[in-house]
Amino acid sequence: MTAGKTTRPSTPWLSGAVTKSSLREQVDAGRITKIILALPDIQGRLKGKTFSAPVFLDRIADGTDEVEMCSYLLATDTDMTPLEGFDLTGWTQGFGDLRVKPDLTIARVLPTRLGTAIMFGAPVQHDGTPLQMDPRHMLNTQLERMRDLGHNVRVGVETEFLLLTNSDSGPVPAWSDNLDYALNLPPAATSFARHLSSALADAGIDYEAFKTEGAPGQAEVTFPYGDALNACDNYAVFQLLARDVAGHDGLRTAFMAAPQTGTGSGLHLHLSLWTEHGNPGFHHSRAQGPPPLMTHAIAGLLSLLPHLAPLYWPTANSYKRLRPHSFAPTRYNWGIDHRGCAVRVTGHGRGARLEVRLAGSDANIYLTLAAYIAAMAHGIEEKLTPRQACEGDAYQDTSTMPVHADLADALRHFEHSTIAHNQLGKDIVTHYARAAHAELDWHRSRVTDTEQQRGIR
Repeated sequence: MTAGKTTRPSTPWLSGAVTKSSLREQVDAGRITKIILALPDIQGRLKGKTFSAPVFLDRIADGTDEVEMCSYLLATDTDMTPLEGFDLTGWTQGFGDLRVKPDLTIARVLPTRLGTAIMFGAPVQHDGTPLQMDPRHMLNTQLERMRDLGHNVRVGVETEFLLLTNSDSGPVPAWSDNLDYALNLPPAATSFARHLSSALADAGIDYEAFKTEGAPGQAEVTFPYGDALNACDNYAVFQLLARDVAGHDGLRTAFMAAPQTGTGSGLHLHLSLWTEHGNPGFHHSRAQGPPPLMTHAIAGLLSLLPHLAPLYWPTANSYKRLRPHSFAPTRYNWGIDHRGCAVRVTGHGRGARLEVRLAGSDANIYLTLAAYIAAMAHGIEEKLTPRQACEGDAYQDTSTMPVHADLADALRHFEHSTIAHNQLGKDIVTHYARAAHAELDWHRSRVTDTEQQRGIR
């Protein structure tokens, strides 16, 4: 890519994904000199270690040496504070290490970091068993559950975020106007879009579209349908690349649900179910209406997701996006091509799908999708039937349950929910409830700028 001021090696520049069979060849040719072993933390950010590529292949890939990382990676807050209260780790346990087992299936080239490839790792117990609260493992568990029901999950990702530039008063949006669907873009948006497109292509990550959005500095990127785990891994790498590209262009990214008062950024996931033979389970025409499989999935989403909110609304900021007539839902309802609802039935024929509009861009995509799939599986297993589709103003749909007012309200429904424990397991609920308590404790002890503005006269 052109954003970074780097010098390319004399060997042909490498792009795209690298399979296990060709990794050694690329390292020996000097095209890959560093390998990052990464895992998503509970906030969904990639964390890990950067290894010399030859050392990684000679000592780690073949199992000679083990990779260990501090267990607090899966038991910390946004600021990476070592926290107490988790069963996994803490001061009582001494913050010991977890083993991280590399997934050698594929490595993705990071064009923003010369000669560097990234691969995912799975944190495991010292006896080799998976760590239950690992976000990728939680997603894999629910994907396997859906496969046992005879369905494969395909996912399309649509994310919004803010681009910021520095000013004397601090970070401000990179442009000041509503540029929704605009084709004449300011230089900051044009440059970022061009460099991001190059970076994604070089990393072997397909995307559908880039567009500016309705709020100052806001952009949206959409990704095509594909395998669910791969879609989440690609999205995690996309966030890493987006931050790198923004930094090269003198910008910053804000993946927040409500980055400014009156602005909301969503993480919308488009979900469909397919048989192992490639037949679409949600196929229908508008005249026919949703098929039974889709209605069971909708009912599961609307009945279970109120109990799992801290997995897709994890921060105090998450709930500030949920405002009437904001295109973010305020009720657990559904509708046909209705963007005011929590669940939107969209597409047609083989492309029919459910767009779940609940999560904001601060969500961990692995946890979010795990919650959504668990909810759909629950609806299918129990053959649940949803209420009638919303046909009017979704924000005035008083027959349906309102969304939680804040994280404290959501936590009460999650922590003591029998159905959440049954669907996810007691240890997982306890772990992520502790993370939500830590988030609330942090905010309760801080005085905000807004409080000072209102209180100092």
